[in-house]
Amino acid sequence: MKRSKNYIESAKLIDKTKSYDALEALTTAVNTSKAKFDETVELHVKLGVDGRNADQQVRGVVVLPEGTGKTVKVLVVTKGEKAEIAKKAGADIVGDDDVIAKILQGWLDFDVCITTPDMMGAIGRCARILGPKGLMPNPKSGTVTMDVEKAIKDVKAGKVEYRLDKQNIIHVRIGKVSFGADKLLNNFNTVMDAIVKAKPAAAKGTYLKSVYVATTMGPSVKVNYSL
Repeated sequence: MKRSKNYIESAKLIDKTKSYDALEALTTAVNTSKAKFDETVELHVKLGVDGRNADQQVRGVVVLPEGTGKTVKVLVVTKGEKAEIAKKAGADIVGDDDVIAKILQGWLDFDVCITTPDMMGAIGRCARILGPKGLMPNPKSGTVTMDVEKAIKDVKAGKVEYRLDKQNIIHVRIGKVSFGADKLLNNFNTVMDAIVKAKPAAAKGTYLKSVYVATTMGPSVKVNYSL
């Protein structure tokens, strides 16, 4: 893979043989950010589990104390009184069968989809479209709920979902470079605490295999993090 000049210059400032403590790692990631836009800072955690087994799945949601730095466009699929509550709570788009029809035609102009349980049968028709994009509402992520007001406020405040990918790695955005290292550390610790608490009883051996932070366009920095 061909790397940009900025990436190569940033990589020279990172000691790849070293594991940094969390604050130092985040400071390094921030200081080596060279993009012309406010890069997202991401956390990548390799776990010693086998996500193919149901009893070793690691998944959950957490509200970042410092927010995500991203403006989130929220769609709520519901009817009646809940639709009015969703509008008042700050949902960007509220609808029911009309919205579902648009999604089936390929419309995906939103970041999070929240729905009420009574609409799951209808929105299930969109699963083949929403699922691959990570947009399908799910009770485990708090996006299928009767309390749409709380769900909207949590998402707007900085709620993020973490889950294993096929390589048993969790990828989570924890803020923007402009936050600075201290605020990023607050978000980092919140996510790491949640991942540690979510350790499956069936997990054997080393749970945290590796922890890295990286900016959107920058090289990764290894974090020295142990249970």
